[in-house]
Amino acid sequence: MSNNTKPQQQDKNFVFGKKNYKFMFIGLAVIALGFILMAGGGSDDPNEFNEAVYNFQRIRLAPTIVLIGFGIQVYAILVNPHKK
Repeated sequence: MSNNTKPQQQDKNFVFGKKNYKFMFIGLAVIALGFILMAGGGSDDPNEFNEAVYNFQRIRLAPTIVLIGFGIQVYAILVNPHKK
């Protein structure tokens, strides 16, 4: 038996490639944008109702953008980084 002074090399293969991480960060940014668009619309006075809560941006656009972001996340997980 010979004792090698070299430490064992660990396998540095990642599950995801650079392409996957790029799409994941894009998806996170799209999700964050959707939640930012959903924010606001409230009233400072609790006795006064603000109709801006029900506008197109908060009811239709922002949730759609969040769902698109989740779709990008699913794509980022499923894409094969080694395929050209």
